[in-house]
Formats: sequence, structure tokens, C-alpha cells
Amino acid sequence: QVQLVESGGGLVQAGGSLRLSCAASGSSFRINAMGWYRQAPGKQRELVALITTDSDNTNYADSVKGRFTITRDSAKNTVYLQMSSLKPEDTGVYYCYVDYYSRRTYRTYVAWGQGTQVTVSS
Repeated sequence: QVQLVESGGGLVQAGGSLRLSCAASGSSFRINAMGWYRQAPGKQRELVALITTDSDNTNYADSVKGRFTITRDSAKNTVYLQMSSLKPEDTGVYYCYVDYYSRRTYRTYVAWGQGTQVTVSS
């Protein structure tokens, strides 16, 4: 089983920047993809950014393209989300997401972080 620990959320003014981190730990697993989702009050959880581990392909929500950058450190099993030019509509709880393969069960699973609050004031 994979555990995720997130950090980096907080309060920032519009136009500011924040960096989120998410570290995955466990044993006998291989990560296929890592990413970030967010959920604003009263809205459904939505994909923000995703990165694959085989080729580092990235995918972004249209609303964050050009402002957010997702990267990963394979040695640390950590994914980062650099958020710049933040807007009030970026406010929400950001959840780390990891798609991984277990070498013990030979199955693929999804793990979620506990969520970190990002608040952008106008």
C-alpha cells in the first residue's frame, strides 16, 4: 500500500505563487502516474495536472495551462505543483493522486493524499 504526504498549501494573494509537494512511500510498488486534483466548495473534484512516469508526459486543465507546472523527482517518489499567477478561482482543496502498480498483488491501484487547502485572496 502506498501512503501520500502532501505539503505546501496556504493563503496567498492573487498573482502570487505556491508550490505543492506530495511524497509517496511504501514498498514493492511502481508508480505509473502522479498528479493533482482540486475541489472547490460546492463543486466536483477536477483534474488540475498529471504526469506519467514512463515518458514524463503532462496533462493540464485548460484553466491552469501556462500558470501551473507539474514536475516529479523519481528518486524521491515526489510530485510537485508549481502554481503561479494564482487567481481566486484557484481556491480549493488540492489532492495528490498516484496511480501505482503493486508488485505484491500484480494489480494497479489509486492512492489519494489527505488534501491541502489553497486559498487565493483577491
